[in-house]
Amino acid sequence: MIAEVAERGGRAKVVGSGHSFTSASMTGGALIDVTAMNRVLDVDVETGLVRVEAGLVLADLNEQLHRHGLALPNLGDIDRQTIAGATQTGTHGTGVAHRSISHQLEAVQLVTGAGEVIEIDGGDDLLAARVGIGALGAVTAVTLRCVPSFKLHRRDVPVPLDDVLDGLESLAAGHDHFEFFVFPHGDTALIVSRDRTDAPLAPRGRVEEYVNEELLQNRLGDLLLKLTRAKPSLTRSFGRVATRLLSEGEYVDHSHRIFSSRRDVRFTEMEYAIPREHASEALRRVLDVIEGGVITAMPIECRVLAGDPALLSPSHERDSAYIAVHQYEGMAWEPYFRQVEAIMADYDGRPHWGKRHHLDVATLRALYPRFDDFLAVRDRLDPERVFANAYTGTVLGA
Repeated sequence: MIAEVAERGGRAKVVGSGHSFTSASMTGGALIDVTAMNRVLDVDVETGLVRVEAGLVLADLNEQLHRHGLALPNLGDIDRQTIAGATQTGTHGTGVAHRSISHQLEAVQLVTGAGEVIEIDGGDDLLAARVGIGALGAVTAVTLRCVPSFKLHRRDVPVPLDDVLDGLESLAAGHDHFEFFVFPHGDTALIVSRDRTDAPLAPRGRVEEYVNEELLQNRLGDLLLKLTRAKPSLTRSFGRVATRLLSEGEYVDHSHRIFSSRRDVRFTEMEYAIPREHASEALRRVLDVIEGGVITAMPIECRVLAGDPALLSPSHERDSAYIAVHQYEGMAWEPYFRQVEAIMADYDGRPHWGKRHHLDVATLRALYPRFDDFLAVRDRLDPERVFANAYTGTVLGA
């Protein structure tokens, strides 16, 4: 199919679960849906190498890995993306000694712009293909390096915000996986830590899970956000109410069940990776922007990640803090996000490829030391720009 598109001088893009907030998969040409390509192709328990099709959703991948006594070492808190979509956009979890999901890719199979099926398993080609934002070809399968299954001990602890920001480096270093949330106009942060453990399973009960995720976070949270959208003057009150609802929690479960959570609230998001040492200062500035008159009731999230070598990874070769801002559906987001984006620029911030940003090729080239090396791989794999669209034209050039 791709060869036929190329012969006609057409364009093609691949789409998975549609989780990204950017237009990276939009096209006026052929749109290829890979969600039916969802099989586990091979599992080698001894080496931990697992080969899967590109359209396999993370939630299903995690369950199938668990049946084989395997797991991915790090995951984000959403598991509805396809494995190809998650890795192509640099989707990540958190932890000072851990890297994004794409770092686990040992090989990537893709269809080039000429319609040739190739296997990429080393060198700059692999470093480019791990986070390729769909510009190199149509990913059809990946080989992942997995680890033996493990359990995590999760603790949710409300802590005064100033204490978190003042002690961020030591707090992050004290846990295998660390993140925190803070609501606008609140003075308390919710620390979420996840640490490897050999303790007996003590999962969250069904009633507790229903109350916390279904009733409080999703239904009540969505209702309160609708109220603030209808009456923006309630925003400060929402922040205070949300802060008071932050509560302690503690449980032990298999890693993939601890990493992921259910998110039904509709919103849009921007996330930037900056050098970790600037996280507290940058976050304080974001909160000052909100206090200056931005109308938003959704929390700010901060996660940490180790640097990795993928050419277009937002944490390329630097230990990073990821700061994410959100805006509820139907509310103005661009003025808020642009103000935050200006702050991130002061720290050479790099955008998450699956979330909103306004950067172009000139700015991005200055942020990525090996940007032109990625373009060189693209020139070889898709010289006719079969997989180009308006988005890649903006961020990578024509």
